[in-house]
Amino acid sequence: MPITRRIEEVFPSRPTLEGAGVRLRRAFGNAEAPRFDPFLMLDDFRGKSPADYEAGFPWHPHRGIETITYMIEGSCEHGDSMGNRGVIGTGDIQWMTAGSGVIHQEMPAGEPTGRMGGFQLWANLPAANKMMDARYRGVEACDIPEIGDGPARIRVVAGRVGDVEGPVGEVVIDPEYLDVTLTGDNAWTHPTTAGHTVFAYVVSGEVVFGEEDDGMRVPALSTALFADGDAIVARNASDGAEGGGARFLLVSGRPLHEPIAWQGPIVMNTQEELRAAFRDYRDGTFVRHGSKGG
Repeated sequence: MPITRRIEEVFPSRPTLEGAGVRLRRAFGNAEAPRFDPFLMLDDFRGKSPADYEAGFPWHPHRGIETITYMIEGSCEHGDSMGNRGVIGTGDIQWMTAGSGVIHQEMPAGEPTGRMGGFQLWANLPAANKMMDARYRGVEACDIPEIGDGPARIRVVAGRVGDVEGPVGEVVIDPEYLDVTLTGDNAWTHPTTAGHTVFAYVVSGEVVFGEEDDGMRVPALSTALFADGDAIVARNASDGAEGGGARFLLVSGRPLHEPIAWQGPIVMNTQEELRAAFRDYRDGTFVRHGSKGG
């Protein structure tokens, strides 16, 4: 019999200022990272007016990680020190592997109403891949499959639902990234890989995770971290909110079980590697390779 994952802990998101003054909510971060291995941080940067986000995220370095940016409203212009430029539009995703080093900026822009929204997830790279060449995977909304699966409507960014596979592949941590909307009151069951870290961030509404007799209700703007198992079970519990539906991001990946040395936008395995990265940044030798993609 498959083992349904139970919730290990629920983490309410925290209001945070980042970049040059962007108001966002941090779902989890540095303090929780060991429990979310291989994931380091998730930020919800939705805003209702330009004052919340227009300062953006000016030029800053990354090394040793991957940043996954998913826009659901508005857009985000990006550029880097190697000449790459582009716009992440509504429904688009950018999977950036910083590897040995990228210096870039991200500047959000809102809809005509002023609303803007998206999520940025940081995933760690194993020691063997920390210094790989930087690369981008830009995926437009039209290339992300959207399917129905019982009471769920799912955008499949990475991983697989039934016979449908997401467009992001060949990532070291073997990730799954699903945008799930539940309606009605029927249960949705989704298989997960035993041994992988699995979490869900509730974007809107409320979701009950677990079997009917021992499920736990998780409100919007909170993250559920699951214990090990073969599947998750989820039910909409929104009681008429948000049009009667609930929306959440379901993310999983293979843990690395490696030490973390983390300062600001750089994540390495040792303090000496961290010091070397900041020396490279000061000396102008931080970016070592040309990036692939745009």
